[in-house]
Amino acid sequence: MMRNSFISILMFMVILFMGCEQAEPKYIIGVSQCSEDIWRDWQNAEMRMEANFHEGVELRFTAAHDDSELQSNQIDSLVESGINLLIVAPNQLSTVSPAIDRAYDKGIPVIVFERKTDSRKYSAFVSADNYEMGHLMGEYIATQLGGKGQIMEVKGLKGSSPAEERYNGFHVALAAFPGIKVVAEIQGDWTEPTAYQAVMNWKGDMNSIDLVFGHNDRSAIGARKAFEERGAKLPMFCGIDALPGPDGGIQQVRDSLLDASYIYPTRGDQLLQLALDILDGKEYPRETLLTSALVTRDNATVLLLESDEVVRQAHNLNKLQKKAASYLEQLSTQRTISLLALVLLALLVLILVLFILYHRSRVSAQRERIVNNLWNMKAPAEPVRPADQQPAAAQPVVQPVDEAAESAEPLFIVRFKDVVEARLSDSDLTVDDLAAAMNLSRVQLYRKVKAISGSSPVELLRSARLNRGYQLLVKGDKTIAEVAYEVGFTAPSYFTKCFKDEFGISPSDLS
Repeated sequence: MMRNSFISILMFMVILFMGCEQAEPKYIIGVSQCSEDIWRDWQNAEMRMEANFHEGVELRFTAAHDDSELQSNQIDSLVESGINLLIVAPNQLSTVSPAIDRAYDKGIPVIVFERKTDSRKYSAFVSADNYEMGHLMGEYIATQLGGKGQIMEVKGLKGSSPAEERYNGFHVALAAFPGIKVVAEIQGDWTEPTAYQAVMNWKGDMNSIDLVFGHNDRSAIGARKAFEERGAKLPMFCGIDALPGPDGGIQQVRDSLLDASYIYPTRGDQLLQLALDILDGKEYPRETLLTSALVTRDNATVLLLESDEVVRQAHNLNKLQKKAASYLEQLSTQRTISLLALVLLALLVLILVLFILYHRSRVSAQRERIVNNLWNMKAPAEPVRPADQQPAAAQPVVQPVDEAAESAEPLFIVRFKDVVEARLSDSDLTVDDLAAAMNLSRVQLYRKVKAISGSSPVELLRSARLNRGYQLLVKGDKTIAEVAYEVGFTAPSYFTKCFKDEFGISPSDLS
């Protein structure tokens, strides 16, 4: 029973301490991305990297793959999961607004980034100036074309604010150059495959196109692949995003796949810091416009070197973070093991103390019983009379009770005790000797002793010797060997064995 209780307590402590290691996050931030692409992957990575510098921050990401209904459902799910703040890039200007409003109305701060919503229910807005990007790209393209030429425009997702603003800025800039005409407006959705297919389906003369402007780099690259596959003369290709890293826009400009791009900063680190400022109750700007820059072949190499260095440092930092996380996990495991070891040690000490107390109590009770009584005699059960010898129920016979007679031992037993005690130190004493001293045969002695005490003469003799040895050891003035010889044992080792069998302790425990 004690073993089962110990196991139950140990299992409870294990569960308790393992649960303590899983601390609840301080802030849970939901990030609702309208799509999943290299630009957003980079931005998500920046947010994760920044989160590593803030204790207790959990990020939950979703991607709607340009599906407004899916994004609305994802936002509702994030809210229901218990987020403290929502960061959202709306797929389109108005379709996701009701879900954003529902989150905001529940008291959840909302940061709208990169794309606008037609609702004013948000805490902060972060984006680059898409209109300005379109306008500057229009001026740059007009300069490159020398004020005249034909342009194909591959637009972003219909209904999204960046596509509309880039379109407006681009066309306002071109209005100052009447010799430049946009002869093809191709509807895309920000993805390379869609742009490729839309350009492939265009029925116009590709060889008449002097420049292709994609609302992002992927659209421009998709258009380029369509021109190459159809064997047309390759015009100039310009886009927007200019992401760092392999296959990013900066590298594509350097490698002459694109003639120009415009940096659309991801700034996931700045976005997460803004979220934490809001949650911590600090002051923050409601509108933030990120700075950007034009990327051409003249500066692409330098920018790529700088971006590669940033990527390298970010990679190294990520490795350090993973290594630190591994060390912390090991430390947490060691801490858990140490705590469990301490708990186990405390339980063992407690069990040891309880055992010692129990042992002492048992020995104390045992000592009190044996010191005051040399003999262990159990009265035999009263034999059951046959039914025909039972007194009739209707005529009960009541005998007077003689209390003194009941408490007194039979004279035979008193005589037997005297004989035994007189020769207790005699190791040669046998039952035959006791029977002769009692003027009885061996069989008669056995029957009478068994009937009165419930034990055999041999058992009573052995018990008396061990009890007398117990009494002598308690006094503490004799060695175990001396006591063994004094109570009729010929060998101290055999006395010790019999003593342990009888009392459950060693004679040395009483010394």
